[in-house]
Amino acid sequence: MSFQAYLNTIKTKTGKGPTDFRQMAEEKGFTQNGELKVKAGDIVKWLKDDFDLGHGHAMAIYALLKGIKNEESE
Repeated sequence: MSFQAYLNTIKTKTGKGPTDFRQMAEEKGFTQNGELKVKAGDIVKWLKDDFDLGHGHAMAIYALLKGIKNEESE
């Protein structure tokens, strides 16, 4: 599955896109000025608990928050 397919599935399931997740992570204190302040496990737990995302989809959001991937990534 391509990274874009992960993002599309997440948007369909949650109604939220990358910008929304970045904003929510900042509000929760997981990021500060766009820099990730917590471990992957914390992000995965949040996304599984609050949005019922699977591990792979949660890791896609983690990659966005960490700066490993962005909206243009394949």
